[in-house]
This record gives sequence, C-alpha cells and structure tokens, in this order.
Amino acid sequence: MEFCDGCGSMMHTEGGTWVCTSCDNEEPRDATADATMAIREGQEDDGAPEVADATEDATETMQASCPADECDSDRAYYEMLPKPGGSYEVRLFTCVECGHKWRET
Repeated sequence: MEFCDGCGSMMHTEGGTWVCTSCDNEEPRDATADATMAIREGQEDDGAPEVADATEDATETMQASCPADECDSDRAYYEMLPKPGGSYEVRLFTCVECGHKWRET
C-alpha cells in the first residue's frame, strides 16, 4: 500500500506508476518496496460501509435549545462522533421537532 505525498490519500497502480485518484499525483514504483508489501489474492471490495443514522428509532433525547429561527423546541437527539484527526469527540444534535442539525460549540 502506498500513500500520496501530496494529499495523503491511498494510491493505486497503473503499470509502473503509483497514481493518486484524489490529486492526480504520480510516483514511479519501486520493485524492492513492492516486494515487501503483503498481497492477498482474490480480495473483494464489499463497497462502502453503511452509515448509521443515530436518530433512527432513537428514544434518548436531551435538553438542548434548537438554534433554528422558526423552532422553539428544547429537546434534541444527540450522537458523539470522533473528530477527524483529533483525540476527542464532537457532539452532534438533531432537533426532535424540526430535524435541524447542529454541533456543540
């Protein structure tokens, strides 16, 4: 597996070149480095994983005032998600009444 020096995305091979699909960066393949990579024959791509909706069938809410101008609800569903690249989580809210979404500031 090779990662792009430009953007950090995973690269794939095209002939004798590593190609980044995110930023189109190209790097030559190194036969010595390629030989040390573990390969699994017959791997299958199961596609992207399903993203769970925390508000689906949710019964747990908390007191949080909806910031939407037209809504005066004080209850919201919530979920905790890891912040990308960080070591802490961020709390995301969805209003019970109008469905407006916001994050804790």
